Amino acid sequence: MGLRETLVDPRSPDRRPRRAAYALPTLFTAGNIFLGYLAILRSFNGAILAAAGDPSAANHFSVAAIAIVAAVVLDGIDGRIARMTNTVSDFGREMDSLADVISFGIAPAVLAFAWGVQFVDTSLAQGIRRQLFETGYFIAFLFLLCGAARLARFNVQRNPIPKNPGRPDRKYFVGLPIPAAAGLVAAVVYAAGGKPIAWWPLSVVWLALLALLGFLMVSTWRYYSFKGIGLTKPYTPLIVIAVAGLIYAIWNYGRIVLPALGVAYVGGGIVIRAGGSIRRRLRRHGAPPATGRQLG
Repeated sequence: MGLRETLVDPRSPDRRPRRAAYALPTLFTAGNIFLGYLAILRSFNGAILAAAGDPSAANHFSVAAIAIVAAVVLDGIDGRIARMTNTVSDFGREMDSLADVISFGIAPAVLAFAWGVQFVDTSLAQGIRRQLFETGYFIAFLFLLCGAARLARFNVQRNPIPKNPGRPDRKYFVGLPIPAAAGLVAAVVYAAGGKPIAWWPLSVVWLALLALLGFLMVSTWRYYSFKGIGLTKPYTPLIVIAVAGLIYAIWNYGRIVLPALGVAYVGGGIVIRAGGSIRRRLRRHGAPPATGRQLG
């Protein structure tokens, strides 16, 4: 008997799930919210300690980054649990979106500014430093705003088609998913050991990355969705070994593997979009000119 059949209420004529079954995906969503809340608190603590010159501030930023990455994992699980148990509901969908705004919008925006802008070298000219701060405030807010807009578009659209549609037998996201954008922000902070950025050119590059992630979230570019991978399907031993190897690599070499995974996924959409544009231009320029019919 499968999980869905186990959770069916026997007294329900239309085989609806038991009421307790609806709490299962909600618990994962609540965990998502808690991790986002924890990331915000740790970012504040890290900023306070860094301002006082305490070297333990880096640990707080690292914990905030880990919390966001863990929230990405829970966000992927709660939707799958809801579909597996047939407990998908409008309430769960709206709560999941609100959780995403906290964990993948507010939390990474706060972390990104506190870690990447707030502690730039104080020897920098006051005018330039103030301008960098104001730009950082705006771009961090822009990241949050684009993420919220991405979630709102995802909620209201039904079967959206990306600007560069792929194979019809595969599922795609339209625009970069907000968990992937937040995950890359957290992965970079974690890879740096949580030590705040002090060199202002590096801070400018960091803000450019945030702006790029915001653009990709509201774009209509194609990103692969892993929803087609089911947890109940039988898989070959090779896939099981690959997944186990990935978990081992993340556990032991997370500072290298996590940023690499984030860059590969985020960059994949850019490469697919650029490759499609190049192919269309080559096809357009390589097409034979249309010849008109000669008269007489």
